[in-house]
Amino acid sequence: MEKTPRSRPTGVTIIAILTIIAGAFSLIFGIGLITLGAVLPTLPPSVFNQSQLQGNITDGQALPIPPGTPPMGLQSLLGGLGIAFGAVLVAIGIVSFFVAYGLLKGRGWAWTVTIILSIISIVWNAITIATAANFGGIISIIIDAIIIYYLYRPHVKAYFGKAVRTDASPAA
Repeated sequence: MEKTPRSRPTGVTIIAILTIIAGAFSLIFGIGLITLGAVLPTLPPSVFNQSQLQGNITDGQALPIPPGTPPMGLQSLLGGLGIAFGAVLVAIGIVSFFVAYGLLKGRGWAWTVTIILSIISIVWNAITIATAANFGGIISIIIDAIIIYYLYRPHVKAYFGKAVRTDASPAA
């Protein structure tokens, strides 16, 4: 038996494209953080305080470490954190591409993942607004709320195979 083709709602295509764009940014920033994290511990301490390095090296003597320069342990810690956060962003970027594919193909798991990630994003942005007075998160909350609302529309749920059964026969 041949399956009747379902037409993809335009909003799902838009959400998938936004997911691909977000995934690309996550990959780019993740790779950048991994690179920065790998390079940071190898830099000499003098890189961190250029204002103190106005003089010339004379008689083959090394410049003294300027005051305010972070200790090498801190550079290593920051480098490790950069690599860790970068790896998480790369993973999120890769997963974003799979979720976008699932959205475009009408996979039920992609609907569920998108709902869960939108809820997590709303909670995260609400916490950030409350603790850091970062009001830029309001736009993200609005976008995520619109995505959740849209994904719960009956025709969109039907596209993902999540439609509510309409038969009124009582269970025996």
